Amino acid sequence: MTTSLGRKFFGSTRGRLVTLLRRRGQTVDELAAEVGLTNNGVRAHLAMLERDGLVTQQGSVRSSNGGGKPAYVYQLTLEAEDLFPKAYEPILGRLLDVLSEGLGPEESEALLREVGRRIAEGRKVPDGGVRARLEEAVATLNELGGLAELEEHDGGFLIRGYSCPLVAVTPDHSEVCCMAETLISELAGAPVREHCDREIGPRCCFEVMPSESADGK
Repeated sequence: MTTSLGRKFFGSTRGRLVTLLRRRGQTVDELAAEVGLTNNGVRAHLAMLERDGLVTQQGSVRSSNGGGKPAYVYQLTLEAEDLFPKAYEPILGRLLDVLSEGLGPEESEALLREVGRRIAEGRKVPDGGVRARLEEAVATLNELGGLAELEEHDGGFLIRGYSCPLVAVTPDHSEVCCMAETLISELAGAPVREHCDREIGPRCCFEVMPSESADGK
């Protein structure tokens, strides 16, 4: 789904350059002809896109218009793909619908908990107490697209999220929070209880039980 911010960007000159480079690598001359700017104008926009890590120069060069001075070929970086709309959210929502209807809530939750375990298996658990392991759990949630912080609370810990990485599906499928709960528990090596707010603007909240975390403070 394309947001209004995304539409605004892709309607700009830089957005048009990014769209053109998504098709194939191009030279400044080729891009200038496409967008109706001077070469220097295109170079200024490319410099900004390079600064933002969205565009890079290829190592190889080719002659522009069949001759003359060789010209660099510009291409998108892997990071630039994040600018484009993805089908993940609607597909995930429909997949969860099918799982819930076909398996029932208990089996669907068990399957999602297994997903959480598998994600945890791919992370390196740091040496040290619960705090170090919870910091790794927070880093994992943030890499998945969340915005979470670790807090001390009543002798234990809270992981409080200010942006849910699965915000598009949590209102209709609260079971996805169990996946994150299991992920955190596996990394922390301690029981975790989910207290997520799934109302307007869902926010994550996970409590590590105080009796289990005392040795890691």
